[in-house]
Amino acid sequence: MRSLRPAAVPGLAALGREFAKFGTVGGLGIVVNLAVFNLCRTVTGLPVVRCSVIATVVAIAFNYLGLRHFAYRDRDRTRRSRQVALFAAFSAVGLVIENGVLYAATYTFGWDTPFQNNLFKFLGIGAATLFRFWSYRAWVFKALLPAGAGNTDGTGNTGDTDGTDDTGGPTDHGEPSNSTSNPAAYHPETTAPPP
Repeated sequence: MRSLRPAAVPGLAALGREFAKFGTVGGLGIVVNLAVFNLCRTVTGLPVVRCSVIATVVAIAFNYLGLRHFAYRDRDRTRRSRQVALFAAFSAVGLVIENGVLYAATYTFGWDTPFQNNLFKFLGIGAATLFRFWSYRAWVFKALLPAGAGNTDGTGNTGDTDGTDDTGGPTDHGEPSNSTSNPAAYHPETTAPPP
């Protein structure tokens, strides 16, 4: 157990730094979200949930720019259109979570004072943030692999890293997870040593 602790500490520290950057962007996004929400409620006279959806969309755009260029600027940028599509999809789920809380409070329980609107808007943001943090870091802003850790397509871009080549057969890099690996095929510049 003692041998696992030194390796776990840097991982926890990195996760802490990542969460702090995500929290900075998210905190500013909350300010933008609540400001647009309250401005919309007082100026337009639209229903409360519609104002909330507008505010959430503005905050999502703000958050994408902050996450892409600050919190996750060191992450993979090779498939930008896929990244934007995934970000939009997971943000839409977060939008439903966030505004679902406000909708339930307003239309199911009748809690519709300005204070209650802001309280349940804030609670919805909190619930949606937990989902967004997980989904953005796992699916949208993926960590870059170490240099040479995956197959390359000849342009230096990292390709598939699932242990298979383009035909679906196992790659021949001596990977421990590859049941057909050949220790003689071990390439120290691209893989970790076999066990």
